Amino acid sequence: MNIFRIRRTWRKRWRRWRRAIWTCALFLIISILAWSGQHLPDRMNELLTKDAIKQPFALETLLYMQNDDETLEEQQQFMQQLNAAKDVMNVHLRTVYVCGVEERSAGRLNTDGIYALMNSNPALVGRFDEDGQVWLEETVTDDLSPACKEQAYMSVDSQGNLTLFEGPPEKEKVLRTFFQLDIGSMESSLPSDVVRQLQHGIRIQDMDEYNSVLSTFSDYARDLAEDVMTSH
Repeated sequence: MNIFRIRRTWRKRWRRWRRAIWTCALFLIISILAWSGQHLPDRMNELLTKDAIKQPFALETLLYMQNDDETLEEQQQFMQQLNAAKDVMNVHLRTVYVCGVEERSAGRLNTDGIYALMNSNPALVGRFDEDGQVWLEETVTDDLSPACKEQAYMSVDSQGNLTLFEGPPEKEKVLRTFFQLDIGSMESSLPSDVVRQLQHGIRIQDMDEYNSVLSTFSDYARDLAEDVMTSH
């Protein structure tokens, strides 16, 4: 009886100890997971930051240009030149819009600084000019330059071409020539005030107006084949 009583007592104690051990183990596991979850993002961020520092190449730029073999090859050559450069360089930023060009200086930068600019904007295309200065150029296909928005006009030049002018047409500062108009067909089809407005210059302030004028007058573009036949 005493032996059975001792065994029963030890069995009860073992159950209590086992529950205590499992409780402590579970608490320890939860604590470890919580600590890991708190520090893992910081560690990942640290690793990613280190990788970014070790990698100077403008990979985003190369990926952005992967469908343009010629431009991609030119950029690879530019980066080879850039990697070989030791001194700081004069850097210029150039933005080419549908209408107008904007240029500004980015100051004097070393290779890492230039790569930082290119990584921040993958659309930038780099080149060295004949003086060894760096130009980073971006082409914007869906907007007009600030200057163009302030002073662009669409009109007809002396050859009958639909033309984009900087300022009023009489100043003859041509920004872009589109196509030759069939003046006779245009004058017979459009209201006289519209034709007169085109002759004096239609103010262009945004892409909607730009596309609207192009769309309206493209219906009166002379066919190249027609011009060839007329010349003969």
